[in-house]
Amino acid sequence: MFNRRNALAAFASVAVAATTSVPASAAPASVLIDNHWTQFGATPAVDHSSWNGFLASYVSRGADGVNRVNYAAAKAAQGTLKSYIAALAATDPTTLTRDAAMAYWINLYNAKTVDVILDNYPVQSIRDIGGGFFSRGPWDEKVVTVSGRALSLNDIEHGILRPIWRDARIHYAVNCASIGCPNLRTTAFTAATLGSDLDQAARDYVSHPRGAEMTANGLVVSSIFEWYKADFGGTDAGVIAHLAQYGGPSGASSIYDDRYDWSLNE
Repeated sequence: MFNRRNALAAFASVAVAATTSVPASAAPASVLIDNHWTQFGATPAVDHSSWNGFLASYVSRGADGVNRVNYAAAKAAQGTLKSYIAALAATDPTTLTRDAAMAYWINLYNAKTVDVILDNYPVQSIRDIGGGFFSRGPWDEKVVTVSGRALSLNDIEHGILRPIWRDARIHYAVNCASIGCPNLRTTAFTAATLGSDLDQAARDYVSHPRGAEMTANGLVVSSIFEWYKADFGGTDAGVIAHLAQYGGPSGASSIYDDRYDWSLNE
């Protein structure tokens, strides 16, 4: 399990375990990749019905509050998933309203992440897919083309979603196919319910031990709050205030530790 105390030991070895991660200084920055994506239109919605059907069929919540994907069964429906992704890729998101565009990018990110897992299934962790000698995971690979522009998962999250919407709740919406990540929802994000769905995703995560937990030693949080601390106020106090806003632990004066589980959310 990754945490601050074992970070140096973890990175001293080239062969890093699947449950370790990167330090906050190496987390992708929020930097707009193309002004083209800052344009919006009047189209209020996109058809996410096939993604809804996929999620309803293959994602379920366990007794521990973690949503898991039945990847083995979902393999049979990957053709439908790829058709949905192709339909999104053929849609110009700059014609959508601001809320519809945000829902579009979140759903595209999540659907493509599941598709990448299925392309390589079985795997123990998404970090076992792609990457190079000094990096692990498929996030920098160009996996989808929208409006003639080849995009990676990192492009979508850190080059479009975070810099344009500047909403910390994005971290609860995009899913990296890992146990430590906020849940992959069982329904698609839509413009009509975007705000309430993002709030619920935030509440679900910060009230779960993998999001934040008050232990005998102090407050332990998901490494997401360390990697992207700037999005949550930039300080421990800012993170703690954010957690309290969505029903997480309150009363701590500092963060004792952080952790993250990269095991596949299967």
